[in-house]
Amino acid sequence: MAVLENCEPKKVFHYFEEICKIPHGSGNTKQISDYLVSFAKDHGFDYVQDELNNVVIYKPGTSGYENSPTVIIQGHMDMVCEKRPDVEHDFTKDGLKLSVVDGYVSANGTTLGGDDGIAVAYGLALLDSTDIPHPPLEILITVDEEIGLLGAAGLDCSVLKGRRLLNLDSEAEGSLWVSCAGGLSGNSYLPVQRVEGTGKILKVKICGLMGGHSGAEIDKNRANANILMGRFLYGMKKLYHYELLSLEGGQKDNAITRECTAEIMITPEDQGNIESYALEAQLKLRDEYTGTDEGITIQVTDLGEKTAMVLHPTSREKVLFFLMNCPWGIAKMSGTIQGLVETSSNLGILKLKEDELWAVNSIRSSIGAASEALSNKVEYVTEFLGGDYEIQGAYPAWEYRKDSPLRDKMVAVYEEMYGEKPEVIAIHAGLECGLFYEKMEGLDCVSLGPDMKDIHTSEELLSIASTERVWNYLLEVLKNLKD
Repeated sequence: MAVLENCEPKKVFHYFEEICKIPHGSGNTKQISDYLVSFAKDHGFDYVQDELNNVVIYKPGTSGYENSPTVIIQGHMDMVCEKRPDVEHDFTKDGLKLSVVDGYVSANGTTLGGDDGIAVAYGLALLDSTDIPHPPLEILITVDEEIGLLGAAGLDCSVLKGRRLLNLDSEAEGSLWVSCAGGLSGNSYLPVQRVEGTGKILKVKICGLMGGHSGAEIDKNRANANILMGRFLYGMKKLYHYELLSLEGGQKDNAITRECTAEIMITPEDQGNIESYALEAQLKLRDEYTGTDEGITIQVTDLGEKTAMVLHPTSREKVLFFLMNCPWGIAKMSGTIQGLVETSSNLGILKLKEDELWAVNSIRSSIGAASEALSNKVEYVTEFLGGDYEIQGAYPAWEYRKDSPLRDKMVAVYEEMYGEKPEVIAIHAGLECGLFYEKMEGLDCVSLGPDMKDIHTSEELLSIASTERVWNYLLEVLKNLKD
């Protein structure tokens, strides 16, 4: 029996559940892209599927709206794949296991992909409808948004006629997003050398952190496990001698890292001291993050004595220097918009390989020069240590448009429906709107969506009631876009 069959609106949740049966992590979107194409064929709609697997499905306007200006409904088909450590789940093959509790949809121990599966579900429900008045629609579903907006960057926008775009990739009902940060992924590659060592091996694991989206939650005072590990290892170096074997934390640069693990080699007589140091550090961190990230845990596991290849002392110092000097968190608040994070950095991925340390920072800013300056800082630290730096997936900021008839219409519709104005805000997270705004002259776009919690984490939740309200609001907006 379908888990969401009793959730309203039925068609939206039917398609959301169908989507969740299909693996669709970033970089693994061919299957869900083909599913969208099959849907278009089965319903007799024209469509475009490009070489990246982006899909556009076209639906004519309903009676009385045949000649209305086209509206683009846009979202992305890929999801962030995160899971709890105790959960067995292969995101490349397994569908999601959904649950409904207290009015929220979740996946059992994994990310839900409400970001941005709900946009896909809204789009398919619109296409499947026969009684909803609307202008001609172009349902645009892009790939690989979560790893650098790659689908939007590579899309040939000549396949789109519309110049009014509703992006369905926000997660705050009652808010209309009209501007967002630009960003990039900064990849650091530090060469390291190893030597043979013999001693007691301890695995140190920093875990229990809240994590979250590196744009939406960067101002929530949540800890980053990669940064905490750097602090832990540096502090321990001042007290006890150790060698470093391995270091790994995080899977996505745009997710605040929840866990980081290191393996160290010590002399057996120091084990008790290091375990005591770990407990003391844990207490201090929980105190530091009281009220926002109090579950921080430092686990120390004895792996026995062995001979292994450890970092040369000089390489170990380079790794520690990088971790202690890599910028993390909010770099600057906006000087013009109250409460808006302007510029930030998140060390989302850390992996010590045999001959190099690979680290990825997600750098965001609504000011291009500030993003460049922060990226330059990471680059300089990297090159100072003898490493190489590479920028990937850079995308532009979506600048606020003073004259926006679409925004004005949507504000008026919201006020008519609910008796109050929606919040019209700029956000620090990145959206594909910036790329479309840059590539499509005259584009007028607004982002909206239902309430979601803890996206990009295994605690992700999608509100059923909010999904229904936003659906009803979306329909009313389309009804009012006749001219």
